[in-house]
Amino acid sequence: MRRDTRTPTEQPAALAVSAALQSAPWPLLLAAADGRVRWVNSAATALLPGVGAGTSLARHAPSWLADAHARRDREAAGAVAGRALRAEAAAADGAEGVLWWLRDDPETYSAPPCAPHPGSERARFLADVSDELFTRPDPQECRGSTALLAARHLADAAVVVGAGRGARPPVAAARRAGGVTHGRLAGDPADVPGLAEALQGFPPVPARWLDPAAVPPWLLADAFEKWGTAAPGALMVTPLPGRGAPLGALVLLRRAGAEPFTEDDEALARLFAARAAAALNAATLHAEQTAVVELLAEDTPRPGPRRVDGVEYAVGHRPADGELGVGGDFVDISTAAEAGGETHVVLGDVCGKGLEAAALTGRIRTTLRALHLLEPDHQRLLRALNAALLGADHSRFATLVLASVRRRGSAVTLRLTSAGHPPPLIVRRTGDVLAAPTHGTLIGALPEVFTRTYETTLRPGESCLLYSDGVTEAKGGPLGADRFGEERLRAALAECAGHPPEAVAERVQMLVADWLGGRRHDDIGLVVIAVPRRRTRLAADPAR
Repeated sequence: MRRDTRTPTEQPAALAVSAALQSAPWPLLLAAADGRVRWVNSAATALLPGVGAGTSLARHAPSWLADAHARRDREAAGAVAGRALRAEAAAADGAEGVLWWLRDDPETYSAPPCAPHPGSERARFLADVSDELFTRPDPQECRGSTALLAARHLADAAVVVGAGRGARPPVAAARRAGGVTHGRLAGDPADVPGLAEALQGFPPVPARWLDPAAVPPWLLADAFEKWGTAAPGALMVTPLPGRGAPLGALVLLRRAGAEPFTEDDEALARLFAARAAAALNAATLHAEQTAVVELLAEDTPRPGPRRVDGVEYAVGHRPADGELGVGGDFVDISTAAEAGGETHVVLGDVCGKGLEAAALTGRIRTTLRALHLLEPDHQRLLRALNAALLGADHSRFATLVLASVRRRGSAVTLRLTSAGHPPPLIVRRTGDVLAAPTHGTLIGALPEVFTRTYETTLRPGESCLLYSDGVTEAKGGPLGADRFGEERLRAALAECAGHPPEAVAERVQMLVADWLGGRRHDDIGLVVIAVPRRRTRLAADPAR
């Protein structure tokens, strides 16, 4: 008996519906040249319920498959019921038609998992989105993560357009199987269907109203490098809602041959955009807050040694836990050139924390610098500062201590005035530690300010510590409830007699940190003013 070597398209239809093909695990369908279906197997019936013998591919099959059959293509790719599929033709033509067989092909196209998601999976997806995006404190990173998540779960590619004030807002673009690219919008938003409206915060235009073929090539160049200039198969644009003003827009694109966006897709995309916008808003606020903090902290002396007119200074500052890098404590040092021969040091503590307190510290520093040039007397200077703070529209007050330093030969004259602040501690060469007998009322709370100024002399090897109450009131120890206290501070300073100021500042901060043991604390600020020891020259020293 001669073996039949004819291809499936050459075999009679009766043979094509043999038991072997009917029970094949892959969906198979036989269609005539005019697109009329001649036969389908059970797997194809389960996948495509509307397709059966005598039906039309154009009306009942996915458009990507019907179009490929009409064009006499040998292969096509697309999605059906959430499955990524590739279809291949057993022959281009024939008397009986073309036999198409379909198989899973996730590498070519992965259908959005959101469409068939039940409510619980959708909620889980949105929760995962929030967890991912809210860990991005930088707006650019947040836009990039938004684009990547949207490309992987909602479409084939996504473009996040920021709400830039200039002509070219920032853009983050991502493809499903690729990375994220950042740049600026290359063209006019009005050229992209629905984008100009979305950037203005208008409700999203239904995807069925948007023409994917109208997407300009410059947008495709960013999002679809692999796709060349082929128009996408589906387009969706939705705003990123902000507080009072939109934060940008999300553009979703599916490749040619993909299924169009459904109403469920659009609903999920809007929920996703709302979550992304909330994260982007938080990242934007964080970035702006950080910029403000950096601006406020620019004029604050950094920890480390300084030397002015033979006198050495060391600043130490540790903001309270959870603060923004600037707290209520502040330090300012005005050099002798700015203060008519005297160097003025201010250590203060503003009531409260946060940006408002930080802004007030900047105002106090600026006012004191101007007053120091005009008024050498501490009492009159503090009265002027008090009047300035009382006239401002706020309810905050401050405590501070002033130190005016003037070099006189090998010694240093020191004037100290406390206004509601812990009195400075003077460390003598012998190791004795004395509290300066100065006191006064706080600034910015009462109509009148009363203070007492103390004047002393520092000799080589002696120093003076200005400190905030965050040092002595730091709670810790074995039980975590004892204060560090002035007694422990005095003992630490006695051990540091004659040491350089940076060593004294580092020693005090280290002891306080050990005492805290990682517990929460208030702002810790200190300034060490020291007269260095005279250097002893050797007999062989040529400079002697």
